[in-house]
Amino acid sequence: MTDQAMARAQRRSGVDGLAPLARRAEGVVLPLGALAAGLALFGLLLLALGKSPVEFYALVYKAGFGTAFSWANTLSRAAPLLFAALCVALPARLGLVVIGGEGAIVLGGTATGALGVWLGGVPPALALPLMAAAGAAVGALWIGAVGALRHYRGVNETIASLLMAYIGIALMNHLIEGPLRDPASLNKPSTAPLPDALRVGDIPGMDVHWGLVVALVCCVLTWVLIERTTWGFAARIAGDNVRAAQVQGLPVGRLILGFTALGGAFAGLAGFFEVAAVQGSANASLAAGYGYTGILIAFLARQNPLAVIPVALLLAGFEASSGLVQRRMDLPDATILVLKAVVFVVILVSDTLYGRFRLFAPERWRRS
Repeated sequence: MTDQAMARAQRRSGVDGLAPLARRAEGVVLPLGALAAGLALFGLLLLALGKSPVEFYALVYKAGFGTAFSWANTLSRAAPLLFAALCVALPARLGLVVIGGEGAIVLGGTATGALGVWLGGVPPALALPLMAAAGAAVGALWIGAVGALRHYRGVNETIASLLMAYIGIALMNHLIEGPLRDPASLNKPSTAPLPDALRVGDIPGMDVHWGLVVALVCCVLTWVLIERTTWGFAARIAGDNVRAAQVQGLPVGRLILGFTALGGAFAGLAGFFEVAAVQGSANASLAAGYGYTGILIAFLARQNPLAVIPVALLLAGFEASSGLVQRRMDLPDATILVLKAVVFVVILVSDTLYGRFRLFAPERWRRS
């Protein structure tokens, strides 16, 4: 072999070795760049309003991450966001855009509050798992129905899940203001308060409930499901090319039903912990928008269950800072919502940039 041939072989081997790293780097660099661009654009909006972006982001950091109390508040908000993001991320691996997790959250919480009243005399070791199972089952049925509509009738899952979210919220309001209402709840209709024995406690040494730990475990298990099991491999194949998956004999229909139902179960668990650990009863506060924030988290994390964790912490910190920003800077209470909307739009735009940069395209290296 000549020296030139050996040099070409070495270059090819170097390209082949860097190719996987380049592809993975694209999934990290572009979302982070989109996040930075979104924050910068929102800073320009603040300047147009005569407000200081530096002061705004300093307050966000202080309220979300600056003190032990801030961290406790952020971590408590992160738990439902993790579940809500998984509800979006799991079906997305099949190419499905399910954005109706809010409906599964509120109905899962309603089922938890209703069942908790009937299980008042049951030992907590049995009652709490039953309540969690009820919340998860209701969520699984609700989002699983979206998957069934997609598979059997060809109904667009994005529209179906969004419309079902509004139906779920309306159904929750009907139940807690009607058949399930506690007569003692005058100003704010709700179900009867859960007995103290059926409340989920805090992690020892932290002012954060156990829902955070369960959510983190679910993120890890979901990553294992997607990346280390045959079901996850089949889902990735179906997400890349449904026709190819069907030709190979993969059970696309069962994958759609299973992944949407599992995502809904995670959203239902978010409702369970909101009732059993935070609210103490099912009420209108269940519709806190966690399901919609979960969409942003899943997209920013590129549907990676492990990446969902840091992104959820960041967005939870944003939400925890809403009150302080409103008081200190005299901004509307919807300011954080506008920030999230700007970031979400920039992330959607950044999706058009994938594959356009030579740095992240190993196949273009070889042509060079």
